Amino acid sequence: MGRVLPFVIAALPSVVVLFTPESGVPSSPPGTDKVVHTLLFALLAFTGLYAKIPRVLLWLVLYAGLSEVLQQLITPLHRSGDVLDALVDVLGIGLGWLTFTKFSSWRAGRELRRET
Repeated sequence: MGRVLPFVIAALPSVVVLFTPESGVPSSPPGTDKVVHTLLFALLAFTGLYAKIPRVLLWLVLYAGLSEVLQQLITPLHRSGDVLDALVDVLGIGLGWLTFTKFSSWRAGRELRRET
């Protein structure tokens, strides 16, 4: 459970951010939502890889697309699905993967130096 907990903690705010009704979304400068989407999915990818969740990147890509479709379909949300949001979600997934790869390499090198 120790490795999965960070992913669970990251997933909970993602549901809030992605499925808050439009009336509950605070106003912000243009483009802020794209930054939030990118960072949110980067965090999900990083923590999902850390948790060693099988096929987590594929699941996150599906979640990115599905969340936008659901925003469009769930009438009480009064939100619209946005293809650009889904694309920046995928960008965030790539950023999370890259960060995790670098982190893993750094950690492996550090452990190797400690053993010598």
